[in-house]
Amino acid sequence: MHTPPLPWHAAYPAPRSAATGIRREEVLQWFRSGKQAGRDFILVDLRRTDFEGGTIRGSINLPAQSLYPAIPTLYSLLSQSPVKEVVWYCGSSRGRGVRAASWFADYIELQGETRLKSLVLEGGVKGWAAAGKEYTDLMDEYDASVWTE
Repeated sequence: MHTPPLPWHAAYPAPRSAATGIRREEVLQWFRSGKQAGRDFILVDLRRTDFEGGTIRGSINLPAQSLYPAIPTLYSLLSQSPVKEVVWYCGSSRGRGVRAASWFADYIELQGETRLKSLVLEGGVKGWAAAGKEYTDLMDEYDASVWTE
């Protein structure tokens, strides 16, 4: 009998906290108000091999499969920056996005951090791309054919 391989995240502890969601409309409002990704907030695209079609402008790519060991380093960098919100997303933000946001929330809570917030983008990048031109205009390497199939 063949035993299916364990999912990649089985090697790491389950998150203790539940991810806090943020609506794409709120992130869009940040862009419109002059906030800058990378300075005022961080967008983290967790996709590894399914990043075709573009990413939200200013996002950094930290594939979920290699994220957990990097959390202390990421926290160290962000805790010394003006960034207040870290917004995690994957395709739908139902798996990797929720897990990453929860792991980071757990870590910042352990540090006694109260300034940084760990948020998951509701609907993920698929929801962002499907929401219309005002959203896709804020994507780098946007390819409409990927999102219409």
